[in-house]
Amino acid sequence: MVRILIVDDSAFMRNILKKILSQRYEIVGEASNGKEAVDMYFKLKPDVVLMDIVMPVMDGIEATKQIVSKDPNAKIIMCTSLGQNEKVKEAIKVGAKGYIVKPFQAEGVIREIENVLKQG
Repeated sequence: MVRILIVDDSAFMRNILKKILSQRYEIVGEASNGKEAVDMYFKLKPDVVLMDIVMPVMDGIEATKQIVSKDPNAKIIMCTSLGQNEKVKEAIKVGAKGYIVKPFQAEGVIREIENVLKQG
């Protein structure tokens, strides 16, 4: 089963993603900021990370950069609000493999995870 780490400073958003994903994937952990995400990534070795861009302590772009610098094959999907195109471009530049936009649509989230998994 595909193992997923959910990273968002909003417990509400993490719960929405868990509801969408738990039927199909194994949720191996949750983090509420980028620093926790980096630590948990290397501890849990998830197949996919859903990473919020804007968070306290360390944002998703910096966390992505740190993870990818040590694991270039990391599959990180950015979770973004509408209107954050520049941040998404920056995240892709540092190694994110895709993105999803809030409010989350179940089909869109699953489709993006499947696309990223296919990238190998």
